[in-house]
Amino acid sequence: MLVVGNWKMNLDLAAARQLTSAIASGIGSTDNVDVGVCPPFVDLDAVYAILHGSGIRLGAQNMHEADSGAYTGEISGPMLRAVGCHYVILGHSERRQFFGETNDGVSRKARKARSHRLVPIVCVGESLPQREAGDHERVVERQIQESLADIEISDASELVVAYEPVWAIGTGKTATPEQVASMHGHIRRLLEHLFGRAIGSEIPILYGGSVKPSNAEELFAQPDVDGGLIGGAALKAEDFLAIVNAARR
Repeated sequence: MLVVGNWKMNLDLAAARQLTSAIASGIGSTDNVDVGVCPPFVDLDAVYAILHGSGIRLGAQNMHEADSGAYTGEISGPMLRAVGCHYVILGHSERRQFFGETNDGVSRKARKARSHRLVPIVCVGESLPQREAGDHERVVERQIQESLADIEISDASELVVAYEPVWAIGTGKTATPEQVASMHGHIRRLLEHLFGRAIGSEIPILYGGSVKPSNAEELFAQPDVDGGLIGGAALKAEDFLAIVNAARR
């Protein structure tokens, strides 16, 4: 199981240090669950200094496809590696919605991430109109095929996929465990087709639709749900640690 906290655009340096310290001190052993946190760029170095040696891995929320250059405001793979990052989130629904990221762009970033030994957490998911039209499987299939195009991995640990039902995030609607299991099974079959059964069957598929302590255990018990990409609940140490414990169980 894998549980990753996505802090999004939240927490200044002092708050990031406080949250990281609380998580690191409360996590205990990470033997049977992998844990990661993805702070804003400005907090990465300070968070890594606290996490180092704890077993919790650091991740970033995005990266540019170039190693360096005249790209004001962007961050490169080598920069992320230099501050201790292991994961990088790519193609998050908010990046796709608000910043126009495309499947092709996500694929380029993911390939670059792998070249720098970063593990991409590639996000996919459908909107409410797409779900209501019955196009959800086709939409996610296209995202998987195009966002993961030409990515070469030799082990399942080199890639993570996160399913985010955009229609169930902040809308008042909720994805049922059955709906989650159905889509994760669909994604699993796509990954086995792309990477072969030996690797595709083991690539972690995280669920990222408003996971919280009250629903985490039921969601994580579903077939092909290998953990969660946690948003709001990752900003409170008590909630995040409760979700990690649900993954342990």
